[in-house]
Amino acid sequence: MDNPVSEVQNRRMTHDADILIVGGGLNGPALGLALGDAGFTVTIIDALPAGARGEDAFDGRGYALALASQRLLKAIGVWSAVGDHAQPLLDIRISDGRAGEGPGPFVLEFDHAEIDEGPMGFMVEDRFLSRALLDNVRAHPKVTLLDGETVVAQKVGPASVTLTLGSGKTLTGSMVVGCDGRRSGTAERAAIGRWGHDYGQTSLVCAIDHALPHNGVAHQFFMPPGPLAILPLPGNQSSIVWTETHEDAARIQALSDAEYLEVLRPRFGDFLGEISLAGKRFTYPLNLTVANSFVADRLALVGDAAHGMHPIAGQGLNAGLKDVGALAEVLTLAKRRGEDFGRIDVLERYQEWRRFDVTSMVTMTEATNRLFSNDNPILRGVREIGLGVVNAMPGLRRGFIREAAGLTGDLPKLLQGRQI
Repeated sequence: MDNPVSEVQNRRMTHDADILIVGGGLNGPALGLALGDAGFTVTIIDALPAGARGEDAFDGRGYALALASQRLLKAIGVWSAVGDHAQPLLDIRISDGRAGEGPGPFVLEFDHAEIDEGPMGFMVEDRFLSRALLDNVRAHPKVTLLDGETVVAQKVGPASVTLTLGSGKTLTGSMVVGCDGRRSGTAERAAIGRWGHDYGQTSLVCAIDHALPHNGVAHQFFMPPGPLAILPLPGNQSSIVWTETHEDAARIQALSDAEYLEVLRPRFGDFLGEISLAGKRFTYPLNLTVANSFVADRLALVGDAAHGMHPIAGQGLNAGLKDVGALAEVLTLAKRRGEDFGRIDVLERYQEWRRFDVTSMVTMTEATNRLFSNDNPILRGVREIGLGVVNAMPGLRRGFIREAAGLTGDLPKLLQGRQI
């Protein structure tokens, strides 16, 4: 008598992997590790060649990881290779003003000592985080990494998805996850539209050496063209994310290093002593882009492929890691129940979980950017009053601190530091 295995199960047995992930940046490998730990077989397709990520040289690019994101990285086994290179974020100071004039009369301060969990987060350089993720991916028995491959076509069937690569190779899996950025080819091939707009702003990113210690304090200085974030790195170094109009940013980026510093100094101030450039200089045009749907049949979008927003609140990577935790949990629980985890009704649980949080973040970043990125005297007065009110109300301030640490809302287990 034939073994009573369904046609769907037979087709699954021929898959190259349970889950195909397009994108080898940060979210893709993090998701691959989380799913691999849960027993899924995973293949990650990375367009960049081997060795292009996690280079040894310092270039100044870093990420402000919320405490909840650090817990996820610890849960998937990555933090042990990153922690020694991380700078705890102990204090955040937010102020409003103009270049060369310093901050206004009210400075809003978030001190980690006001919550019990410890630092609000950590600054980690891209080179250390990328390398740790990829090293763990390569060592994981359930995860395969294909470097230097691009996806040129995808086809969804009743029980599988097939990807065609630029090399001509095809891969099949139960589902595909797009972790391929704001211009997600995965979303485009699935005919998922997007909405959003250009901010008319560009972020200038660099790192600086400074004479005085930063003491683990991050600064967000709002100026009329856009905010200047000063984010502490280990030692007497800080990462700078500095926002200007597209036109001014292009002009500033074209300057020599010495001229660049002359423009930065009046904005930065002298509170950390003499400053000098360390590493490379980068620019990133800013736009809002949100997918109309985060899921389709046998397809899910994660990170910037689902939602790319203004860096004003530093939530880009943190929002992506929340996606990672939520999707990994939804898929794992579905698999344990014996469900076909690639079906749209299962994936809609992930979308429902993440939609409200993403909408809230988009609303908050839009409102903050509109309120602060101008020189309107009436709005300036409103901003000053608002900063003063929040600073004077400990309960409200602690709520903002917990929000900054990523500790609010319906958190996936991995972001609580727990296994699924």
